[in-house]
Amino acid sequence: MKHILVAEDDPNILEGLATLLASEGYDVATAKNGAEALEKFRRRKPDLLLLDVMMPEKSGYDVCRELRATDTTTPVIMLTAKGEELDKVLGLTLGADDYVTKPFGVRELLARVAAVLRRGKSAPLATTTEIFEFAGLSVDPRRYCVVVKGKEISLSDRELKLIVFMHAHPGEVLTRDQLLNAVWGINYFGNTRTLDQHIAQLRKKLGSAVIETVHGIGYRVAGQG
Repeated sequence: MKHILVAEDDPNILEGLATLLASEGYDVATAKNGAEALEKFRRRKPDLLLLDVMMPEKSGYDVCRELRATDTTTPVIMLTAKGEELDKVLGLTLGADDYVTKPFGVRELLARVAAVLRRGKSAPLATTTEIFEFAGLSVDPRRYCVVVKGKEISLSDRELKLIVFMHAHPGEVLTRDQLLNAVWGINYFGNTRTLDQHIAQLRKKLGSAVIETVHGIGYRVAGQG
């Protein structure tokens, strides 16, 4: 039985989510604020965290940031009532695996939860801790950072995995499906919005010209085509 921790400050939504997930056979624990979510996460070690963005004491962003400092693999799905692109991008930048915007459909939520749990806690793609060069930039996988114009910039787990996978396939045009399968898992559910936003964040960190879009196909490292 998979264990899911649901963090949500609205008692009606929290109860509804707990009941829904329990009816699907999941072992469910709940938290009504960010501080309680962190405490229960560390004590119970769930297989998935369903995390509301706007919560008292600690926001979902704060919780995700603190978790990812020590745990880079447990899946996190963010729940947000906000529709702005900035909020979604921020959650992904902090290490969330996916997000669902309220109000959401029950079938969509359950499908995303099931897909994330099928992927499980994925092992990092990096097979070395050695510093390597990527598009002329120095990447340190052990410290999750890249040096751009003499400045160290931190990388999320997913961002590092994307770099490692692209680095392992020099000169190739990588399809969105290839990248999703390698970094998010072969059972990834849904469209490519999460991948595209991670690529957008990498471009902001590495430079807009480092990763090229090959329209209708996917992405490649600039200068290697």
